[in-house]
Amino acid sequence: MEMALSLATGFLVALNLASVVVAGRRMTSKHAPSPIISGNPPVSIVVPMRGIENFTTETLQAAFQLNWPDYELIFCVADVDDPVLRDIRKMIAAHPLVEVHILTGDDRISANPKLNNCVKGWRAARHDWVVLADSNVLMPADYVQHLLAGWRKNTGVVCSTPIGSRPDGFWAEVECMFLNTQQARWQYAGEAIGFGFAQGKSMLWYKPMLDANGGIQALNAEIAEDAAATKLVRRTGRSVHLVSCPFDQPLGRRSMHDVWSRQCRWARLRRVTFPGLFTPEIVLGAFPPLLLGLLAAASADIGLPAMVLLIAASIYLPEMALAAAKGWRLSRWSLPAMIVRDVMMPLIWVRSWIGGTIDWRGNTMTIGTAVCELSETPVHSA
Repeated sequence: MEMALSLATGFLVALNLASVVVAGRRMTSKHAPSPIISGNPPVSIVVPMRGIENFTTETLQAAFQLNWPDYELIFCVADVDDPVLRDIRKMIAAHPLVEVHILTGDDRISANPKLNNCVKGWRAARHDWVVLADSNVLMPADYVQHLLAGWRKNTGVVCSTPIGSRPDGFWAEVECMFLNTQQARWQYAGEAIGFGFAQGKSMLWYKPMLDANGGIQALNAEIAEDAAATKLVRRTGRSVHLVSCPFDQPLGRRSMHDVWSRQCRWARLRRVTFPGLFTPEIVLGAFPPLLLGLLAAASADIGLPAMVLLIAASIYLPEMALAAAKGWRLSRWSLPAMIVRDVMMPLIWVRSWIGGTIDWRGNTMTIGTAVCELSETPVHSA
């Protein structure tokens, strides 16, 4: 029994270290030179928007200042009275040389409000290369270069995970640790060994390819468009690839409820769309190896504090080294935030198996054991 516990502990620690190494080799630093792209094809960028967010002015301005010779911005807003339209029009007036279109209205093709909002933008896009970009992504000047550089012969879609930045308060630090050294790390490690998953924050499509396979409407096959994208791309014999340097999502203020509800929502969506891959997530984080290590130490009459310190150092030091190497958020709160995250992870995993309602971009949605439904009553989006 003691040997089995020790081997299981060592395996989980080694798995964690391997993910850090693989993801670290796959990604470049924020400070790396911009990718060089030949041909400079024109690009359409479709941005679904709803309401005013923490960094709306800044993320809008970044979209208007891309270092790309030929691109159009298509802003999709479901509600004609949405206050964000004023901000968009102000930005258009300040950047008259950028080609911009504002499309309003809602096409109800699915239970996914973001996808419904994107439909009109996809149809209006003039170029073969189309980016679907969330409104809270802070696009760097070389945003298009990074996306196009990720395209290979067998690519079906190129994506970027969100990297949490500019947190305000401890719970925003916790969300940074969820997004960066946990979720982005595992997503890049998976992609590096051939298990790429789409991420809806930024998605570069070759429009003729997607249109030949059902168009944007095909992404309503799953409640989450990134899950549908992953499955569609794999059915065509192609792969999901990620940009070499993921893009920032500035966070601002977060409460414990914000972090808990977001992580539970994403976990429940993963559980519904990829249940076989979601189930093993329970072994990720520091909690499982710590528990096994403590049981092994108790069986072998080894000092428990020494075992805790050894396992914690083996888990958290590589994570912090990865964040430092890639230029991600690190502060005096990072280690406590990692510990809180890892305490939350098993609780979130358990919660994901219980159906219930969630708030997604101002809409109440119900996630059961296999399906999601959109309620007709909008609620305030946190």
